[in-house]
Amino acid sequence: MNQKNTTRLPGCPVSGRCGGCIYSGTLYQEQLQKKQEVLTGLLGSFGEVLPILPMEEPLYYRNKVHHVFTRDRHGNILSGCYEKGSHRVVPVENCLLEDRTCQQIMHTLRKLFKSFKITIYNETSGFGLLRHVLLRRAYATGEILAVLVVTSPVFPGKNNFVKALRAAHPEITSIVLNINDRETSMVLGSRNITIYGPGFIKDRLMGLTFRISPSSFYQVNPAQTEVLYRTAVGLAALTGSEEVLDAYCGTGTIGLAAASGAKHVTGVELNPDAVRDAIANARSNHIENASFTAGDAGEYMTALAAEHKTPDVLFMDPPRSGASEAFLSAVLKSRPSRIVYVSCGPDTLARDLGILTRKHYQVSGIQPVDMFPLTEEAEVVTLLIRHGA
Repeated sequence: MNQKNTTRLPGCPVSGRCGGCIYSGTLYQEQLQKKQEVLTGLLGSFGEVLPILPMEEPLYYRNKVHHVFTRDRHGNILSGCYEKGSHRVVPVENCLLEDRTCQQIMHTLRKLFKSFKITIYNETSGFGLLRHVLLRRAYATGEILAVLVVTSPVFPGKNNFVKALRAAHPEITSIVLNINDRETSMVLGSRNITIYGPGFIKDRLMGLTFRISPSSFYQVNPAQTEVLYRTAVGLAALTGSEEVLDAYCGTGTIGLAAASGAKHVTGVELNPDAVRDAIANARSNHIENASFTAGDAGEYMTALAAEHKTPDVLFMDPPRSGASEAFLSAVLKSRPSRIVYVSCGPDTLARDLGILTRKHYQVSGIQPVDMFPLTEEAEVVTLLIRHGA
């Protein structure tokens, strides 16, 4: 057994308020056992739930760090997360989940915002410039993207601010202003202004290079992402002759990782920024048998079914809410031979498996991956085989 699995991980002084790392101070093996029990209870009726794949170093793994900014009653600038179920900010200085370099940058930013007299947005009054900061760090390359979410494109002392931030953290390779001037709980707005660097970072995964823009989906735990995607591609058992559909494809990570074993990969994704990244990723990796399109996965799958077009293998990695009813209905009409379902929501996975296994499909493998140590969350890769395939 891995020694880390039997080590009691440190506790977090604000875990009870932020609701993030509910297993802080708990033996890692105990965390894994609890997750295994929950997953078996949810998914065991569909087949054997294999032992969850643990993380070698289950701390400081989040390479995407988001802080909301506020001021205390003395006027000091604070940053952290919202208290669970509220919009009260819990100040965070040392999070057990967040990448350490990103946490150091957040500390620097708090000081710089004060020295540059940047006003902090107040949700009640609607006054202030800075709302959030999003940091994304590429695990393999070390590149860091800093996204400052602001209410206006006018940022006082912008050039000097960039120089000061880069002097303290030269590993920052891109700085972007994201304009969010709406009364909304959404973190990011729709407009990005690059004020330093190319406006994106590049990371390497499974031997490929991936471009990551401010709003593009990219898994937050790079070490376990490699495990997750190798598991997904392995379960697909590609032979080189398959037409593959990568639904909810994000920046194309799974589809491009599978392309070397497929005849052709088509990716569909609702976020147009992610699709642009996916196309750029295919080009930069010299992958010619992959194409990507922007659109709703349910509508795309429905159109395929209407044209009696059937992919041989379907990869699907929907959001936590699971696949849409329209998407699942279209899958049951087109009937791909194999489905590899990557899920970050085991409860909605159970719901969707119930739909798929009532007609045409049986579950052939269920492999959980511990993508989110210290939390109650896990990713699950499930293989479904069409009856008679």
